[in-house]
Amino acid sequence: MSGAQDREPMRAGRELGAGVVVLSTVVALISVAVGALLVVAALTGRVAGPWVSPEALSPGLLGAAMLGTSPALLTIGRAGTWEEVRTLAWPLTVVLTGLFTVSLVNGGDLRVVTGGPILLVMFSLGWVATLALLAAGALVALALQYRVPAGPPTPRTTPLPAWSKPLLALLGAGWSGAGAGLLVAPGFWGALVPWQVNRADAHGLGVWALALGAGVLGSLAEDDLARLRPALLALPGVSLAAGVVLAVRAPDVDWSSGAAWCLAGLVAGLLVTGVSGHLLLTRHRATASAPASPSAPLSG
Repeated sequence: MSGAQDREPMRAGRELGAGVVVLSTVVALISVAVGALLVVAALTGRVAGPWVSPEALSPGLLGAAMLGTSPALLTIGRAGTWEEVRTLAWPLTVVLTGLFTVSLVNGGDLRVVTGGPILLVMFSLGWVATLALLAAGALVALALQYRVPAGPPTPRTTPLPAWSKPLLALLGAGWSGAGAGLLVAPGFWGALVPWQVNRADAHGLGVWALALGAGVLGSLAEDDLARLRPALLALPGVSLAAGVVLAVRAPDVDWSSGAAWCLAGLVAGLLVTGVSGHLLLTRHRATASAPASPSAPLSG
């Protein structure tokens, strides 16, 4: 027999690289600690964060996003192929590189520059240093991931329902549009935020909004619930954590503003998308694993 005949067929899809797994685990552990710190500070009315913020709500929402995505990041190691995690891995790269970039752009507002309580100054310094390492690690991990040989395309086993696609497009466009606006024109779009923000706050919130939009729109490109398991866990996590912060700090929000209700709708959309996607995937698996009904016995 020839060597080609003895060779095993290549596995479908692109095998998940160790770099992506290590990066996601490290980011998840750091995000749990930092996110919890920012959320608790916001819930108690304290303004904490790497830069000076006019109110506690903005850094609290940044922490909520970090805390909410952490459980999903810890599940990436259970995936077998890159296709199962890229709707979460690419937005993660957007967050890491984006937050590092906006921290440098708004360097004059960093606590390490403006001064203040020593704990916040040290936190600000650690924020920038850690983001620099993680952003570089994310780019290296992605580069190495795409050097892994890819097999035949993995079949789509659980396509998205047709009725969900327009809703996902609307939700993804809403988050992406808000994020792009806050990043490109923070003065104009920041004034529409229903609480007081400065340029650094607008940029930081914009990075997370853009990443959430990219993840939702990426699910449309994947068109397979089986490939979206980590992302389906991240969306309700972010929604619930952000919802708690918004509920506790509700007096800080101008609820007479249409932007406040748009934000509430976008946050609720993440919860509905994640929960409904999980239920649809669970139902599909239950149907697929159900034993076929036995054939009726032949009559004599």
